Amino acid sequence: MSDWIAIGALAVVGLLIPIAMMTVSALLRPSVPETGKSTTYESGETPTGGTRIRFNIQYYMVALLFVVFDIETVLLFPWAVIYRPAVQAGVPMADLLWPMLAFVGILAVGLVWAWRSGAISWARRPRATSRKTTEDIN
Repeated sequence: MSDWIAIGALAVVGLLIPIAMMTVSALLRPSVPETGKSTTYESGETPTGGTRIRFNIQYYMVALLFVVFDIETVLLFPWAVIYRPAVQAGVPMADLLWPMLAFVGILAVGLVWAWRSGAISWARRPRATSRKTTEDIN
């Protein structure tokens, strides 16, 4: 039971310290409202244009695919490290290979889907990927 008391005390201290720091900061900071504080800071330059910029969705798709396949490598390394000691310890080969082959197979299906849906190909213009009509041919 004393272990749970220590964990509870640590959790309480972990919550009280940030709350106390924010409270002290709110009480001690100067409060001088002025319009300059609410403007966007652009390294000393006056901001121009709107704040909403449309980004190409393909940036997000490439980033998402990178994260998915980066996590794949993170999960493959521990398996590769324990593979040889597990074989030497007498673990059956099927017990070692099938889970990882299933994992890589699911990721391969995802890669094929991303490739066929055009998530990997980079188009310079949205119309570059559309079908040609009879007006474009003539």
